[in-house]
Amino acid sequence: MVKRKLQGVSAMAALLIGSVTACAGLPTATHVPDPAAAGGSDGEQRGFTLVASGDVLPHASIIRQAQADAGGNGYDLAPMLVGVKSVVSEADIAICHMETVYGADGGPYTGYPNFKSPPEVAKGLSSTGYDSCSTASNHSLDAGADGIDRTLGALDKAGIKHVGSARTEAEAREPAWLTGGTAKVAQLAYTYGTNGYPLPEGRPWAVNLIDQEKIVADARAARKAGADVVLVSLHWGTEWQDAPDDQQLRLGKALTASKTDERPDIDLILGTHAHVPQAYEKVNGTWIIYGMGDQIAGPMVNHSGAYDPRGNQGTIGRFTFAPPERAGERWVVRKAEFIPQWFDTEAGRVVNLNAAIAGGADHVAVRDRIRRVVLSRGAGKAGLAMGK
Repeated sequence: MVKRKLQGVSAMAALLIGSVTACAGLPTATHVPDPAAAGGSDGEQRGFTLVASGDVLPHASIIRQAQADAGGNGYDLAPMLVGVKSVVSEADIAICHMETVYGADGGPYTGYPNFKSPPEVAKGLSSTGYDSCSTASNHSLDAGADGIDRTLGALDKAGIKHVGSARTEAEAREPAWLTGGTAKVAQLAYTYGTNGYPLPEGRPWAVNLIDQEKIVADARAARKAGADVVLVSLHWGTEWQDAPDDQQLRLGKALTASKTDERPDIDLILGTHAHVPQAYEKVNGTWIIYGMGDQIAGPMVNHSGAYDPRGNQGTIGRFTFAPPERAGERWVVRKAEFIPQWFDTEAGRVVNLNAAIAGGADHVAVRDRIRRVVLSRGAGKAGLAMGK
């Protein structure tokens, strides 16, 4: 793993958070470490930054691009992600969503509708700085149990944690365990379904399906096992819909309301699946990203059969956690940011829109559309800022 960890990077002063205003005129946040939150002498707790991004969805065009970027010798996803590598690699913890499963070494590899991606995708994610991927999606069973086994094996080989699908029952019971600052972090992941494919015979635990009671029980088990922070990745929502649907709103409200001894069971919800950016919202004191949009995907066709540029737009969420004042209390998000991104299908590259605009690129309209959607449920008033 080439990732440069900035252990202890934490929140800006609360005064800066208080200066954030909603919608029009929202300032662009600069990611500045806060020494006060980082912890000082030995034994003190240290905060951490976490970034999360949306669906990695290698269509046939993405597979061809990865092959070209590897010079015809295998497949290389890293060049596609170089535009956001600094954002990803500088975080203490970086989370991706690996929507598809991998084919066998040497192929064949396929795009939509039944995906089999090159295993080298995992290496590209690792070299970009990702630490863990959610693997529960509607495409988790595109290649049956073998697809799950190959995918998780390739992620293991690349040094990337994973959660949401499993090879064994014991693996299915465990979160992905991560460390940020001095915090022990547990990631859980679930999907609304598997495109009608049944769970493999003898492996009813192979893919985690969304079930409110199970999610809460798993979160509580993770807390009991020592998790300071519990993250839940959810593959949910209605494709091509900018606004969260009723299920997202109901489930998000229920999950963020769940508490044990007055401490919330879940500290952050990260949504994927809709293919378009969706809103961020603070619900019951907990941040929800309803949908981060696609990070990597080919030209996207919506349900009406038209190419839809929104399918190549997305965000990276960045959250700075600070330790609690007293043992046993909640780790607090002191700073919440979103970073607009776009996948340039012609160049085959992920673009950090604010960085590109600062360099003179004419992407303002796309950036501002994403910002409007992200802030559509009042996240700006709750302290969300647009990051660089």
